[in-house]
Amino acid sequence: MDLEAGFDAQLDKSGVGFDERDAGLLRAIDDHGSLNAAAGALGRSYSRSQRRVVELEEAFGPLVVRERGGSGGGGSTLTDGARDLLAAFERLTAEFTGVAEVEETVLDGTVVERDGELATVETPAGTVRAIVPTGSRRVRLAIRADAVTLHTPGALPDRETSARNRYRGTVSTIESGDALARVALDIGDDTRLTALVTRESIATLALSPGDEAVASFKATATRAIPAQRDATDERTDD
Repeated sequence: MDLEAGFDAQLDKSGVGFDERDAGLLRAIDDHGSLNAAAGALGRSYSRSQRRVVELEEAFGPLVVRERGGSGGGGSTLTDGARDLLAAFERLTAEFTGVAEVEETVLDGTVVERDGELATVETPAGTVRAIVPTGSRRVRLAIRADAVTLHTPGALPDRETSARNRYRGTVSTIESGDALARVALDIGDDTRLTALVTRESIATLALSPGDEAVASFKATATRAIPAQRDATDERTDD
């Protein structure tokens, strides 16, 4: 079982994610009074928009009431459940925006291997794959809390890939807000990796302080900047 915080706010239910694109579709249906007009206004395919509504309804329940024919030509309106879903998403977005922009884990490290823009960086917490500027040797990595995925132990395949950094650790703290929670995972060497997830997901993962969990994050979501002494070190090495 896992939960991905992602770079954008998202509500999850039954394996289906409701994000800003879905919210935009529901708002457009509400504004234009029909799914067809909403899809046109958004520049999207009607058939794909219709399929997406069906997918969302299978997970979240009835969202759109469709009326066919009649003197007015039919149309679509949102259900109370859809309006509640939009309200919940807007609350989540507001809280997410307030904390995700500043929440990050910072690690200092040294580049030990490079493959184009991607590099392997040795840090006190272990090796990290990240996007590293060309020529940088000593770097500072920034890992955004909203880019970290949390998993229960055993939920991931054993094989390692260059696309993911994975660390197993112990949950040290969980700080819950109205919709979101910050989870601090002790991954060793006095390093705490912070993940930003929904409160519902904490319950789904059944996480409590002291539990073991696995955190992963994409190499392409891990950015590095040269450390202040990088230039001096490189001149010395030459």
